Amino acid sequence: MKTMPSFNQVEWYWNRLRCMSVSEIMGRAGKQACHAVARRRGPVSVPQARFERSGARWLPREIPESAGQAVARANELLSGHWRIFARGALPLGFPPEWNRNPDKGALVPMEFGKAMSFRDPAETGDIKYLWEPNRHLELVCLAQAWQVTGDSRYLEAIGTALDSWFVQCPYPLGANWSSALEAGIRLINWATVWQLIGGLQSPLFANPLGKVLRTDWLNSVWRHAEFIRGHRSGHSSANNHLIGELAGLYVAGATWPFWEEAKQWRRSARDGLEHEVASQNSEDGVNLEQATAYQQFVWDFLLLAELAARATGKPFSERYRQRLEAMAEYVAAIMDSGGNVPMFGDADDGLVSGLSLGAGGCPFQSQLATAALLFANPSLARKAGVVDLRTRWLLGGEACAQFDGLLLRAAPATVRKDFPEGGMFVLGANLDTPDEFRVVADAGPLGLGGIAAHGHADALSFTLSVAGREFLVDPGTGTYHGPQAWRDGFRGTAMHNTLCIDGHDQAVSGGKFMWVRKYRSTVIERGGNRVLDKLVAEHDGYKRLPGKPAHRRSWELDKLGDVLVVRDEISGSRAQSVALNWHFSEECSVTCTPDGLLVANGPVNLEIVLPPNGEVSLLRGSDSPLAGWVSRGYDRIVPSTTVTWRGRIEPGEELETRIKRV
Repeated sequence: MKTMPSFNQVEWYWNRLRCMSVSEIMGRAGKQACHAVARRRGPVSVPQARFERSGARWLPREIPESAGQAVARANELLSGHWRIFARGALPLGFPPEWNRNPDKGALVPMEFGKAMSFRDPAETGDIKYLWEPNRHLELVCLAQAWQVTGDSRYLEAIGTALDSWFVQCPYPLGANWSSALEAGIRLINWATVWQLIGGLQSPLFANPLGKVLRTDWLNSVWRHAEFIRGHRSGHSSANNHLIGELAGLYVAGATWPFWEEAKQWRRSARDGLEHEVASQNSEDGVNLEQATAYQQFVWDFLLLAELAARATGKPFSERYRQRLEAMAEYVAAIMDSGGNVPMFGDADDGLVSGLSLGAGGCPFQSQLATAALLFANPSLARKAGVVDLRTRWLLGGEACAQFDGLLLRAAPATVRKDFPEGGMFVLGANLDTPDEFRVVADAGPLGLGGIAAHGHADALSFTLSVAGREFLVDPGTGTYHGPQAWRDGFRGTAMHNTLCIDGHDQAVSGGKFMWVRKYRSTVIERGGNRVLDKLVAEHDGYKRLPGKPAHRRSWELDKLGDVLVVRDEISGSRAQSVALNWHFSEECSVTCTPDGLLVANGPVNLEIVLPPNGEVSLLRGSDSPLAGWVSRGYDRIVPSTTVTWRGRIEPGEELETRIKRV
């Protein structure tokens, strides 16, 4: 007997409905009807694969000399250990039970995949822990290990893993047939493995059992691609999911052109990606989900589709490539001289390609190195510093020599500082030097689309790093489906370096991935010269409160003195109780002084003078209120220091915070 939905579930559906247009409601209803028909009809037969056309090889044939981390990861897998988020190496066995969730150990039922809901993790656990190993990134490490060592154990392990997956995950049943994005990522990693082990002529397929495996694999490829084509994300919640689905579909069509449908996969995916690259990313390069992690995640999808397209002889448009380069230049602008990147918006540790697992290092620096070579951009090469191993697997043996050539060309590492379409601005002095003072200010929208799913209520927040060391940070994400206090807290206004009125968020949440009332940010002034950098902006998120207050903030950076002055002002018809929250890196030590704070990160020190006549509190690892935490990874938080200034101000009164390097 079916149970009634909980109050929280009913509330979620009602809030979701409020965010939908009439066309979206009708479209979703139509999809549900199609799912019901497909469930009754059952799967159609897979057409016979024909091998007259060879697939495009978008990975270079030569391999890097070193792949020690990939081999080590492959050996871990053979011992039955899988690394998933913050849990370390989990003993799941090899092959694992693909439908058992490592989060709580529950076996997820084999129901019709598209009818499954994972909004309440109480019974089956956080679904991300099940989906992560099913993306098959680890199989890429096995393929790399075989390429480097020639040891047949790794090749045989790929066959064992795939065969078990086909048996345990029959189309269209279970959690692994519930999300088209997951299918897209799996296809990208399968395509990578396919190329690394030799394609149709791989020794994995040499004997009769191997030929059966090849047939089963190709049948599943076809089902994956058709599943994506029939269940692409749409409407207000598509965003990065749609880009990932389209990229997986295009890569499949290019890698396995063995059916007539492959032409349709490539054509529809190309058209979709050409549209989405422009609609989801501003012309100045900011991903409009306003989440730094998704900036890199989306870029990888777009990159791999472009590499596959180049291999077919039909690259994507110049606009597509320009947007890719602009996205990399934005990352270069917000990355400090120590390689740190602000954690604006959501992050879930998602990786597109298993090549990243065996490379190590920073994914953003890898992005910059790849983009530098792809676009012959010396500024990006300077910011990346070195060619990482993943870039060499993607672009070939000449990558290092080409990169060195780019470094010989004179160019600044940070080319642009203003990204007005994306609402992001960099204020700085001595950028990209050991003495740099870098501020990254957020004067952008909440997020993308009707629900702004991955945005945080962080209007007019900013980060500050000095000499490549982080001081003021965005604390990150915490979790998606873990403790509700983490999810609500980390995306709320109080967990960002901005002003909070009477404990309210700047936007109104309707659920874990939904904002039902958003704000609008406006840049009032942007100026600068040799000695001064200035930005003034405001947002209207609090106008729903009594007195209809608006928050305006100005940043003035004295470049010669390394002094940042932040002024906050509230307009409206009445006085307001406000809080200024300052979140420090976990590497910082914070000491209260008579005038404010003394903050040290290694040998670098800042003096912060807080506004007068307020109450100052210092919190570290606090659960109530949630403060004094930093989340550098999914489901992982570590103690840090949060300083909060509280007071009551009249309309038009200014609060001044002065930050100086000492």
